[in-house]
Amino acid sequence: MKKNERIVIVGGGSAGWMAAAALSNAFGTTKKITLIESDAIGTVGVGEATIPAVKSFNKLLGIDEAEFLKTTQGTFKLGIQFENWGEKGDVYMHPFGLVGKDSWMANFQHFWLKASRMGIAKSYFDYSLNIRTAKENKCFIDPNSGLDYAYHFDAGLYARYLRQYSEVRGVMRIEGLIESVQTSSENGFIESVTMQTGETIDGDIFVDCSGFRALLIEHTLHTGFEDWSHWLPCDRALAVQTESVGEPVPYTRSIAHASGWQWRIPLQHRVGNGLVYCSRYISDDDAKKLLLANLEGTVRTEPRLIKFRTGRAIKQWNKNCIAIGLSSGFLEPLESTSLHLIQTGIVRLIRMFPGDAINQSEIDEYNRQSRYEYERIRDFIILHYHVTRRSDSPFWNYCRTMSIPDTLARKMEVYKNTASVFKEQDELFHEGSWQQVMLGQGLTPTDYHPVVDKLSDDELIRLLKSIEKEHDQYLSRFPSHQQFIDHYCKAVMP
Repeated sequence: MKKNERIVIVGGGSAGWMAAAALSNAFGTTKKITLIESDAIGTVGVGEATIPAVKSFNKLLGIDEAEFLKTTQGTFKLGIQFENWGEKGDVYMHPFGLVGKDSWMANFQHFWLKASRMGIAKSYFDYSLNIRTAKENKCFIDPNSGLDYAYHFDAGLYARYLRQYSEVRGVMRIEGLIESVQTSSENGFIESVTMQTGETIDGDIFVDCSGFRALLIEHTLHTGFEDWSHWLPCDRALAVQTESVGEPVPYTRSIAHASGWQWRIPLQHRVGNGLVYCSRYISDDDAKKLLLANLEGTVRTEPRLIKFRTGRAIKQWNKNCIAIGLSSGFLEPLESTSLHLIQTGIVRLIRMFPGDAINQSEIDEYNRQSRYEYERIRDFIILHYHVTRRSDSPFWNYCRTMSIPDTLARKMEVYKNTASVFKEQDELFHEGSWQQVMLGQGLTPTDYHPVVDKLSDDELIRLLKSIEKEHDQYLSRFPSHQQFIDHYCKAVMP
């Protein structure tokens, strides 16, 4: 065999089987792909909310959307509703898709800011079709409308679905626990792993999907970890499932509490719930009581405690090992980016996959891109905690007054002075996302772009009314979220 033709994936779950599916789809039988996982090791698997980019990943694999949603008990997601983040009692939504209409010179918020000061505009968020659709509990796939969407689904069922997909395409699954990892005495590359049964699996490229254990990237290669907990102090999560109490809403709920926040994610057959919190400010027992006291529906499972540390592996590709998923780093699920980071890590690996030799310059470029992506998502999540007026608890006092990365401080300063946000390179969140969170949590710009003054007052009024009218027309045709699920992807209840 040529070099780099034996790929060994260590770990299953969403990360492992997403990697196996994409690699087997990309390379077919030209690579020997082996995935090692153990039923004795549980997966974290609480991430059930996604962002629109997951549609591209499924499309890349040739997955039928309706079949996928039926198999994973999926529902649709039009955005995230944030409650109690700016102040207690505040509610706003970070939607997918555009708000209003942009011009090439200035985005919609500039036009809205002038109209708002004139007293002729509704809330900024009323000009989002995604938000209006979500509030009316409707949903529909219509490319012409501009309505964008992602999914809520059962992560365990998704991994199972991708396992079947991968095994049909030649991926070999080995069940069991790894006893030891062997490395080369010459260059430190990983050569093989030995199972508790004594079986040895050799490989050329090793993909570490072992979760927080980071068996290969850290425990074997001692890569190092960059800790971001001084910016993102939450270090615990409790996850629990409840019975549905009504029709699923087409958005995720993020509800801030005194020492963290709670998620609520509706699937077809149940609701995923959890509490992310900082153990410096609340005990595990009190956090459990808080979560259970704020649930809707009968509890189906015992709350599961997950301990974590926010940050990233200093190198996500080290020697012949690439870390994907939780082994590569962790950013809490506030903006549903966990599966996206798995997706981009896999796609980046495929695009940079080595030929006969592993080139250090390519490793360096992979790590540069990964670092940039992680840092920009990190900044976006920090933004939610830092831009707040809450002073009702030590946790929020810390978040409001803490120092922040220079990259985030610059972005906030530009927005505050000019109402503009500029997307850099390939960062994930577009200008509208940054603007929606900053405005939604109370950071109001002092000025708007002068091109807006080109419009007369009447023209500005007509612009706003035309957006409302267009949205009204679409909303009148959209079915309810439940009706659309029943028609398009109704799953059999397990």
